[in-house]
Order: sequence, then structure tokens, then C-alpha cells
Amino acid sequence: MNEIKSYRNLDVWQRSVDLTTRLYGMTQHFPQSETYGLTNQMRRAAVSIASNIAEGHVRSTLDYARFLTIARGSLAELETQLEIARRIGFFSQDEYDNLFKETVIVGRQLDVLLKRLKG
Repeated sequence: MNEIKSYRNLDVWQRSVDLTTRLYGMTQHFPQSETYGLTNQMRRAAVSIASNIAEGHVRSTLDYARFLTIARGSLAELETQLEIARRIGFFSQDEYDNLFKETVIVGRQLDVLLKRLKG
């Protein structure tokens, strides 16, 4: 299955790293009291997406599918946290919309990759 030699060449990995980088920048402005709360949880969920894509890519097809499923779960976790951050006023509607749009694209790409793996 892994015709692509490196996970770094996967558009879904590149997008998830870009999403994580953007999220890190945007969460720097969260209140200090959230450093070990929502800020940390959002960052960990975002990092988990790209990390699981990378780790799965270098494993067997069965493991790869499992790691992509974990990445999909981390993405859902991040989407929920984005909504919470928006509702409590940490993100403007525009900031939320832009980030959420990226999560939708990453989610679709993960779904396509999973479907290909499962044949």
C-alpha cells in the first residue's frame, strides 16, 4: 500500500502539521490559566494527528489503519475543543471557521486514506 516512500510526502500529514503550527500560534493568546487546561489539550490533540499518521505509515497495513483511526479520533477531539474555545470566547468566529475548515479537509483526507488501506 505504501507507494509513498515518506509520510512527509502525504498531503494529509503536511496539512495536519500546518494545522498544528497555526493552532500553536493561536493558543499562545489563551489566558495563562489555560496553559495546562484547554491550551495543552488542544495542542496535544493536534500533535497526535500528524504523529499517528507518521508512525502508522512506517508500520504494517493493519497497524497503519489503526493509527489513522487514532488520528481521526484525535481530530474529532480537536474539533470539539475548537468549539469549546470559540464558545468561551478564546477564538473569534472567523478564527474558528478557518481552523475548522482545515479540520474538515484533514478528516476527509484521513477517511480516503483509510478507505484505500481497507481496500
